[in-house]
Amino acid sequence: MEIGTGREITITPRTDVPANASGALCQKGWTAAELLTNGSRLTTPLLHGEPVAWEAALDHVAARLSEIRAEHGPDAVAVFGGGGLTNEKAYTLGKFARVALGTSQIDYNGRFCMSSAAAASIRAFGMDRGLPFPVTDLAGADVVLLAGANVAETMPPFVRHLEGPRTIVVDPRRTPTARRAWLHLQPAPGTDLALALGLLHLVVAEGLVDEAYVAGRTSGFEEVRTSLASWWPERVERITGVPVYRMRQAVRALAATGRAYVLTGRGVEQHAKGTDTVTAFVNLALALGLPGRHGSGYGCLTGQGNGQGGREHGQKADQLPGYRRIDDPAARAHVAGVWGVAPESLPGPGRSAYELLDALGTPGGPRALLVFGSNPLVSAPASERVAGRLADLDLLVVCDVVLSETAARADVVFPVTQWAEETGTMTNLEGRVLLRRRAVEPPDGVRSDLEVIAELAARLGHRFPSRPREVFDELRRASAGGAADYSGITYERVEAGPGVFWPCPEPDHPGTPRPFLDRFATPDGRARFVPVGHRPPAEEPDEDYPLHLTTGRVLAHYQSGAQTRRIAPLVRAAPEPFVELHPDLAERLGIRPGDVVRVSSRRGEDRAPARISDAVRRDTVFMPFHWEGVNRLTNPALDPMSRMPEFKVCAVRVERDS
Repeated sequence: MEIGTGREITITPRTDVPANASGALCQKGWTAAELLTNGSRLTTPLLHGEPVAWEAALDHVAARLSEIRAEHGPDAVAVFGGGGLTNEKAYTLGKFARVALGTSQIDYNGRFCMSSAAAASIRAFGMDRGLPFPVTDLAGADVVLLAGANVAETMPPFVRHLEGPRTIVVDPRRTPTARRAWLHLQPAPGTDLALALGLLHLVVAEGLVDEAYVAGRTSGFEEVRTSLASWWPERVERITGVPVYRMRQAVRALAATGRAYVLTGRGVEQHAKGTDTVTAFVNLALALGLPGRHGSGYGCLTGQGNGQGGREHGQKADQLPGYRRIDDPAARAHVAGVWGVAPESLPGPGRSAYELLDALGTPGGPRALLVFGSNPLVSAPASERVAGRLADLDLLVVCDVVLSETAARADVVFPVTQWAEETGTMTNLEGRVLLRRRAVEPPDGVRSDLEVIAELAARLGHRFPSRPREVFDELRRASAGGAADYSGITYERVEAGPGVFWPCPEPDHPGTPRPFLDRFATPDGRARFVPVGHRPPAEEPDEDYPLHLTTGRVLAHYQSGAQTRRIAPLVRAAPEPFVELHPDLAERLGIRPGDVVRVSSRRGEDRAPARISDAVRRDTVFMPFHWEGVNRLTNPALDPMSRMPEFKVCAVRVERDS
């Protein structure tokens, strides 16, 4: 965006960043300035709900952190970050947890977003970069398969890159993205993995494998080929509900051209088998010879504002800056050297996001939690249980722009700057590092997250920089030599043009828009096929809970809605949650449009008006997750590799509320 700061704040699209599709914004972008001026902002620290001076709030938090650490040990203090934080904040938060607090207990809400695709990409390619090619490459494709991605509502400007290719959409709902698709495959919720196996079975059976590519650039295909024997298309149709002829259409279209892409989104990733599901789609792309070539490939569509950069620099439980593993001795030694501490002083891996939240206030679990840029009371699965865990804490501290549902329960709330009021770098979905410049002055009484962390660190005996450029220069040194190497990227370089692609190991290095053209990031340079098998959802419908629930987004709102639900035009566009039911299901249950519907799962219940639509399957109901209550229903069953909760499918009962 370009921000105009005359008599009124104005927003126009930037046209110099190619991913922005020649200048486009969705309605969330056009209305973003309202939150800067509409009076919803927090402007003074709160202690037990009452306004206090900054020094008093900081002193209180530092004293309580010291007391809790002294009584229960460093892991009694936990940190929860966010995928919307700048690179500088994400980096500093990881350093603060491990150096100033000495805790292993840090994770972030990106665990709920891209973690399954990240795990699958590392397993297959040796590196996770959402799109290992520029977004603009998509416009030159003939076919793009979108698995579990509703880009027409989640990021409308992206759709401009899909105006040329034919799109194949995999989604249990006929979303706006599916409605504009050339082909819509509509599987039952929780069966995407079976569908991907069926598609790959057809590729093999019909002789569509790119055998020269597989032999020259991959390993492990024979084991995958053997594992596909039982996934004949008729069996897959029985499991998924997708007709065989549509599966054949999809694979023949993908195989008929060398210019095709397979892209995955949250719909196939937010499952207890999300990593294996993404792996199956990666296997499909590899068998067709797509990754690592100009004009074709596999990619993950990143969901949050800094979803890519936010997962690279140390706010994940198992990670150090530069996308290094925290249990790697060489990585620990390098980062400890930058931080000026002994490698052995750094803690090891901690709990993943939901496991961290579920351990709060329990014996052996954290007694204090600091939250930056997240609203877990709305966004976490089994949220009633999470609310109970938050209530059992000795100290809850939240840094936020507004009084979110989580902040409203905090012992201390720090009011912090938002996007237009601070400078920092972000890394977009194609791995391009961009500079977001400060455009307006923050309100009196508001400080940046970097300043809050630095002030708390100082009270705990550590000096942390708080100026973004100084932090970024330290991040560059810490990332040097890592998979996500930013050491050759400077503020001067990103100020001078439309960003720099990582990895970029030297100041004169041009950046790497397509990292896999010559070799993959595995030890032998080959992409790895990994055999996977389908398994049912962690919770299937039964007599008591006979329907599937799936959740997702709507165009007007974003994430937990903490900000967008305070912007009047967006509230007018989407004022409340809803339960979407198929007309046949609604008739059977005696539900009419607008009736209040009670949806119950084994974990809780929620109520919302009914919306009748044949966009959803007869065995499925859909609810958007931007309001408190929906995630009372969702299942916290975790993927064994990525630790992603199973947001996208659980068993529910639906009744007309009396």
